[in-house]
Amino acid sequence: MTSPPAFGAVVIGRNEGERLRICLQSVLRSTPAVVYVDSGSTDGSLTLAASLGVDVLQLDMSIPFTAARARNAGYRRLLQIAPGVPLVQFVDGDCEVVAGWTDKAVARLAERPDLAVVCGRRRERHPDASVYNRLCDIEWDTPIGDTAACGGDAMMRLAALEAVGGYDPQLIAGEEPELCVRLCKRGYRIERLDAEMTLHDAAITRFSQWWRRNVRAGHAFSEGASLHGRGADRHGVRNVRSAIFWGGAVPTVALLGAVPSGGASLVLFGGYGLLALRVYRRQRRQGRPPRDAAVAATFIVLAKFPELRGVIKFHWNRARGQRSPLIEYKLPVQPKS
Repeated sequence: MTSPPAFGAVVIGRNEGERLRICLQSVLRSTPAVVYVDSGSTDGSLTLAASLGVDVLQLDMSIPFTAARARNAGYRRLLQIAPGVPLVQFVDGDCEVVAGWTDKAVARLAERPDLAVVCGRRRERHPDASVYNRLCDIEWDTPIGDTAACGGDAMMRLAALEAVGGYDPQLIAGEEPELCVRLCKRGYRIERLDAEMTLHDAAITRFSQWWRRNVRAGHAFSEGASLHGRGADRHGVRNVRSAIFWGGAVPTVALLGAVPSGGASLVLFGGYGLLALRVYRRQRRQGRPPRDAAVAATFIVLAKFPELRGVIKFHWNRARGQRSPLIEYKLPVQPKS
């Protein structure tokens, strides 16, 4: 390229099928500098990406995969094909970038030099397909303004990303919040804009998928707390303690104390109802309709159990000096013929 574009894009994916086509076409509308990083797809994703004219990078899968490692490889390749490009839009291969988002993101980063990251509203493409998809859509509706973290879809200032050494490639989940902790320590800021950003295809139709997604969340909380839990913001500590308390301590004490207390300890199970009510009220104060608030409250309480499993998984593997394997929950989608 004779001159760098306003921004480049890095797409990561594996076996995303038709979702990948939609994703790549959505970013190609706004920039010619697009890198697709593939992590061992077997569904023709590499051929599909190459046919669309994007730069394709295939990760060495003999090295343990993480999304963080893929994003690092992607933005470093972007700097090679578009030297001097100032910004990068990261997007997961199961997402579509909404028209107009990148213009707003570029403009906002130009207005505020202290911003390292801007993100917008990620929406679930099919929120009514399952209760789990609905939960994802609720989860991604975060407050507008300065924030502590972003998700996998975000536009970042490459100079800031390089200043902190990129993503931590060892993390199997929660790599974006961990990156944001380091960016904020360097004096940068993260902002959620009041703008539509991406459509995401969660495709979570089974309870087992939801369960594994929350095991991964618990693992991410623990890993983040192990790295930054002693800092001023106590990164991840509150989430870990909540999983341990509600997912483990309360049922253990209630059940073990049932006989000695003549059943009185079983009243502790009522705490889950109180917790759900507290979450429900918080969701309503944030403007959620009653149905969504009730769904969120119910599953946020239930999530304490798989989150605890993730906490235990992290510490068990850490005690044995082993890395935890990737925790996946998505089902592959085959491309259309």
